[in-house]
Amino acid sequence: MTAIEIGRLLRASTTGFVLGCRVMQLDKPFFGALVRVPQEHDYQIYGLVHDMRVEDDGLVRQLATVEFVDESTVADNRQNRTTPVEISVLAVGYQRHTSISHLLPPRPPLSLDLIYLCEPDELRGFTAEGRFGYFRHVLRAVDLPVSELLAAHLQQAQQAHAAAGNPGWIDAATQELITLLRDDYQTLMNVLAALSDVAKSR
Repeated sequence: MTAIEIGRLLRASTTGFVLGCRVMQLDKPFFGALVRVPQEHDYQIYGLVHDMRVEDDGLVRQLATVEFVDESTVADNRQNRTTPVEISVLAVGYQRHTSISHLLPPRPPLSLDLIYLCEPDELRGFTAEGRFGYFRHVLRAVDLPVSELLAAHLQQAQQAHAAAGNPGWIDAATQELITLLRDDYQTLMNVLAALSDVAKSR
């Protein structure tokens, strides 16, 4: 299966990175999706998409105030505009050779590195490793919509696991979140409320 390229890296830190993509590529990544950034020496970084930002420019500002905008103009702007859509990613782990770790990556990716959407088998491989250690990166990200991010990610991961004959993965993941948040009642309630929507989609 051909890897799905979603953009190139704009800036990065140890805890996350931002990539740029064209408007026409926005049908590929989703909020909560797991993505990967291949590096040299059989090493790659994993992250969860937590924000997508469509920036404006001078032309868009002008067109937005026009009473009628022809559909061909809208299509041309979306297909040919050079201002990238910015996608923010939270780093949640890395892989060296065949070993997956849910620790933060030892170094961030570099400018213009290619970012790929993880295929279902890659999503299963990352989320099945260990005891959901990557949850802690999400739970400590206080500036992010933690509950919604977890719900969106778990829904996608649950679909991948269920398709491979492991429908019980989501129950184990939910139980681990309850354990991790046992001393934070408000966050736990928010997460469980968001996860209830995941359960309805099963």
